[in-house]
Amino acid sequence: MKRIKKKFAYAAGLLLVACSFTACEMLGGSCQTCQLVSYDQAGDPFAWGTMAEYCDDDLVTVKTTPPTTTNGVTTKYVCY
Repeated sequence: MKRIKKKFAYAAGLLLVACSFTACEMLGGSCQTCQLVSYDQAGDPFAWGTMAEYCDDDLVTVKTTPPTTTNGVTTKYVCY
């Protein structure tokens, strides 16, 4: 009975580790987490969008998106 519990615990741990990787990392792609950030006229950030993971072509699109400025507020993607 102890062997079954030990095997179950091992399998559960392995599954947990496998699930902690994102699909992009599992496929070996190039990924980064990015979000839109708004800056005031002084260049200080004051608003942050939701963080999302972008991979491969989507990441290139996000990174090449130029900043936009409206009424002195500049918004651009920041990737980590």
